[in-house]
Amino acid sequence: MIVDPLTVEAQGFTFTGLSTGPADGRPVILLHGFPQTSWSWHHQLEALGEAGYRAVAIDQRGYSPGARPTDKAAYHIDHLVSDVIALAGALGIEKFDLVGHDWGGMVAWVVGARHPERLRTLTVVSTPHPSAFAAAIANTEGEQQQRSSYIAVFRQEGVAEQALLGDDGSGDGLRALFATSGLATDDAGVFVEAMTQPGALTAALNWYRATEVDSMHDVGQVEVPTMYVWSTDDIALGREAAEATGAYVNGPYRFEVLEGVSHWVPDSAADSLNALLLDFLGSTPV
Repeated sequence: MIVDPLTVEAQGFTFTGLSTGPADGRPVILLHGFPQTSWSWHHQLEALGEAGYRAVAIDQRGYSPGARPTDKAAYHIDHLVSDVIALAGALGIEKFDLVGHDWGGMVAWVVGARHPERLRTLTVVSTPHPSAFAAAIANTEGEQQQRSSYIAVFRQEGVAEQALLGDDGSGDGLRALFATSGLATDDAGVFVEAMTQPGALTAALNWYRATEVDSMHDVGQVEVPTMYVWSTDDIALGREAAEATGAYVNGPYRFEVLEGVSHWVPDSAADSLNALLLDFLGSTPV
């Protein structure tokens, strides 16, 4: 299945991405996380396209060179959510299946809560519901607070860039981040190259700086059919919030656990995720 480059004009920006599948196929929009790009979904794009879906993965705000505002406030969750709705509109898509991983998963949860009329289904990989995540971070007796300690570093302007890019700007810290968290070197290289482009890493880090993730208690319930996929070897996102997520979904809910898989599920457990995703989408009426 051929995966094609994509360019979309929305919100006054030019977004890039990848797409595949028949033009009249059931639309699926995929949102990547930090510090990746739409390429993180290439395994899923191929599987979805071969199954007859019209699959689109977007390089989100800050990751698309033509959608990289310098104002930190431009990366607040409200703008990230409105991007998804605007991009769907620009693509001529009224109702769609939404899939998100990591920060893309956080955005996907909020889209699901705020715009249920636009979604056929919601699939989130790794990231728990924001309210479950906030509660887990607030629990001083749990482990999520320690797991999320890196967020405080990422919010320090200049400090995080230095740590992740290194003295020569080559991205040694990013390579170490991927290696210690379980992403293979070959896969990581694509994302390091993207993040070492001028302004790219700061824009990506502004997602952390513009939104207090641990204060997102009021996102609300999700009513659409939802599948949440969590992996046991995720060093950033622990079991407490994962198991609590179901309490924030009022619609049909499916919780899948991948044993021995790292945080980078779409890359490192592509076959398992593809099987779950195709089964879930196939079980939901058009």
